[in-house]
Amino acid sequence: MNNPYTLKNAAERERLISFVNRLTDDELSRPVEAGWTVAGLLAHLAFWDQRAIILLKKWKQNAIGPSPIDTDIVNEAMREHCLAIPPRIAAQMAIFFASAVDREIERLDSEMFTAIETNGRAVHLSRAPHRREHLDQIEQALGG
Repeated sequence: MNNPYTLKNAAERERLISFVNRLTDDELSRPVEAGWTVAGLLAHLAFWDQRAIILLKKWKQNAIGPSPIDTDIVNEAMREHCLAIPPRIAAQMAIFFASAVDREIERLDSEMFTAIETNGRAVHLSRAPHRREHLDQIEQALGG
């Protein structure tokens, strides 16, 4: 299905891939605001994309249902886990899960897409804004 998010998701995914492939190990370890590092933010992106994949697969097998989450608490709780992942692995995970979630979203049929947009707000099918936000944040921290 051609959905309205495919092009924007792909553009930010390609930006992510290009960006990650240019980063040095030193840059991956560089601090960003609120106690994060560049690699930590990339692991954060990977976590949220992986969560979306898991929910999409669950919803394909079962009915779409609620999956409430307090994102601020989860982000705070996950920060140390994200920071513990070796930086280059975190960067690779961000690319892997961005690509995987985009494929899952692209494979949705129109009925499932509409159902998720209507009832499944625990997953944002538009992945681009989250990627853009953190890539911009990382670029700013790196002085670019």
